[in-house]
Amino acid sequence: MIISNRLSKVANLVTIGNRVADIGCDHAYTSIYLIKNKISSKIIAMDINQGPLDRALENIKKYQYNKYIETRLSNGLDKLKKDEVDTILISGMGGNLIVDILDKNLDTVYKVKELILQPQSDIYKVREYIKRIGFMIIDEDILIDEDKYYNIIKTTNKRYINDDNIKDLESKYDLIETEHIYYSRVLLERRNEVLKEFLENQYNKKERIITNLLKNSSKAVNKRKETIIEEIKIIRQALKYYN
Repeated sequence: MIISNRLSKVANLVTIGNRVADIGCDHAYTSIYLIKNKISSKIIAMDINQGPLDRALENIKKYQYNKYIETRLSNGLDKLKKDEVDTILISGMGGNLIVDILDKNLDTVYKVKELILQPQSDIYKVREYIKRIGFMIIDEDILIDEDKYYNIIKTTNKRYINDDNIKDLESKYDLIETEHIYYSRVLLERRNEVLKEFLENQYNKKERIITNLLKNSSKAVNKRKETIIEEIKIIRQALKYYN
């Protein structure tokens, strides 16, 4: 089984030994990788559609991992019981959908130790939500796969952090600045080169948009210009980390 670079990076952020709920498991490639590489001890592979779940089960049987991976038809986290897993893993979905899935079953989310998330869009909304529900981003990666940028986020549940350590961790990881929400505090403070490339591309793209918008002064266009100018300010602030 060949797994993409993106999915392997998602899987490798899971804490070793954790029980995992793989939400939207599709063909169960991530679940199989987690067991094969001895990262996870138990997986619940879940999908909203029976077709992908059937294909997942075929792959699981092929690798004889039935003992370690259970499949479950579920709309998001609906069929996941509290205290059943340590990690919730969601990859390859839009940011808004990820937030909806988590928010619909917050009681279950609060019981897990970590969330591993790979949103395809609206990443800042995911970071905002993580902060709001009392989780903390402690690791993040960004990669290019088939000419697309992908962010992978690892969060820890503050409810499981010892009171003696919480302040130190918050000072290190809390999302304080606007650029932290939009572009990742972890990646900016590490001066991640892939993120720098992304920021420079976005900056140039938005500068070109502003140049074109200056040719039009309608009310709608002016509103759009204000939005783009604010986005450029955030990118400039983010790029200062690389000076």
